Amino acid sequence: MIIHSTRFGDIECPEEKILKIPSGIIGFPSSTRYLVLDHDRDVPFKWLQSLDQEELAFVIVDPVWFKPDYRVTIALDEIMELGRADERELVLFVILTIPSDDPSRMTANLRGPVIVNAGTRTGKQVILRDEFPTRAPVRHEAPILQAAAGHSISLVECHR
Repeated sequence: MIIHSTRFGDIECPEEKILKIPSGIIGFPSSTRYLVLDHDRDVPFKWLQSLDQEELAFVIVDPVWFKPDYRVTIALDEIMELGRADERELVLFVILTIPSDDPSRMTANLRGPVIVNAGTRTGKQVILRDEFPTRAPVRHEAPILQAAAGHSISLVECHR
């Protein structure tokens, strides 16, 4: 299958690698099909590229890369929406905002992470308690990155 993207051009990817987010991402409810793409294999950032709106792509990251103590509790009914899964099949990532005029002011939405069942390739953006910020600063501290080196978003199947 050929995917069209204004940011990356045409991407060839098998249809079974599509990630489905039936309720969409907040603000983009009609965009429900995505691919997770590598930004660069040497950095923790990935792209969540919409297949429904070729101009829509989010920068995403495993929050453990910059906030090793980030833990969330998700209601059982929300997890069941993803299909039966054991905990090892669940992947969590957050969406980043990177100001074009100053990338060092990058923030992450810790209140609205996306959880995915890697087995069914079905995901859902969940809204957590108010104690989690929608614009948490992302710090670039080498020790944290090294400590989290084993973590990664394991849904990347197609490369740009």
